[in-house]
Amino acid sequence: MSNLNYTIIGDNLPAVSIRLNRGESIYTQSGGMAWMDSGITMTTNVQGGLMKGLGRMFSGESLFMATYTSESPDQEIVIASTFPGHIISIDVGQTPIVGQKGAFLCAEPNVVLNAFIVKGLGAGLFGGEGFVLQSMKGSGMVFLELDGSVVERVLAPRETIKVDTGNVAAFEDSVGYQVEMVKGFKNVLFGGEGLFLTTLTGPGKVWLQTMTMPSFAKRMVPFLPKSSSK
Repeated sequence: MSNLNYTIIGDNLPAVSIRLNRGESIYTQSGGMAWMDSGITMTTNVQGGLMKGLGRMFSGESLFMATYTSESPDQEIVIASTFPGHIISIDVGQTPIVGQKGAFLCAEPNVVLNAFIVKGLGAGLFGGEGFVLQSMKGSGMVFLELDGSVVERVLAPRETIKVDTGNVAAFEDSVGYQVEMVKGFKNVLFGGEGLFLTTLTGPGKVWLQTMTMPSFAKRMVPFLPKSSSK
């Protein structure tokens, strides 16, 4: 079990404050740090090697990761979320997890971050945000930045829940993940939702989010200034 000393601060624009003792480290994608004490040093590298770095790029992260290591006792580093929402903390030594594309915020060095490719032609062609996910396993704490408000559900064995693909924030790797087409011609044309839904099957915990960045951006388009042609 991880003994990392951290506090999640803020409301819907959150950050995680981590206090590192001498020799302790945390890594995040380049540019993720908001502020830190002077006793912390930074090194940038391809965490886990080139192939794992390329895999991370497909899952929405940077090729290069920044590792912050404390050279003095009780040094604070703060890593902020990039979008309104919530930060959740998970000990992957207790339960490996799969997160949505771009969910990773930061983690302890022994957390392994990889791309998670959803199997199945339907998921690949039509799953949208659900096609390439992020696998997080190993040991230590990982922090995820999720959009909007977050709801946790614990699914019993063979219990299922149908979710719009973008609202699946994360789930334990014991949970089954499958993309299926919405049934019914009228539902497809007039239902107002996407053509495909994600089915999550227990056992395991799932984290659902009430907002997605693509849907938020789509709603903002009508309010953006339009360029005028001369």
